[in-house]
Amino acid sequence: MRAVNNKTGLILLLVAALQLIGCQKKSSNYEHIEPAHLEHIEGSELSKLALTEKAAERLMIQTAPVAEEIIAHSPAELRAVIPYSALIYDAQAHVWVYTNPEPLTFIRHEVVVDFIEGDKAILLEGPPAGTKVVTVGAAELFGAEYKVGH
Repeated sequence: MRAVNNKTGLILLLVAALQLIGCQKKSSNYEHIEPAHLEHIEGSELSKLALTEKAAERLMIQTAPVAEEIIAHSPAELRAVIPYSALIYDAQAHVWVYTNPEPLTFIRHEVVVDFIEGDKAILLEGPPAGTKVVTVGAAELFGAEYKVGH
């Protein structure tokens, strides 16, 4: 009977020791990497937002170039056109797009919309033709720029 009690005591001691080992804070080689980095643009209220490759992949960022088109019911001239999905509205009713001047880098750019036609926004003012604008993930970039959720 004493042998059974000794074995039971030993087992309980072993279980308690394993629980204590499991509760210890383990050191880690984990390096915290910020998914987005903001850099103020001198002379403006804007910032350049740089994402890690993993962050851009996770947000599924997609872009399209600003196009020039002749629009049927407006003057017969080339007009700047972007996908409607590129537009972001702020709390003051300003309209913005995020440009993508270089890989993984995004800058908010104010635009003036003349009208919306289907899935296209026809601009009065905005980035020049050929400039890449974000069409998927712009709201997330806006949140990252303003540190929503931090």
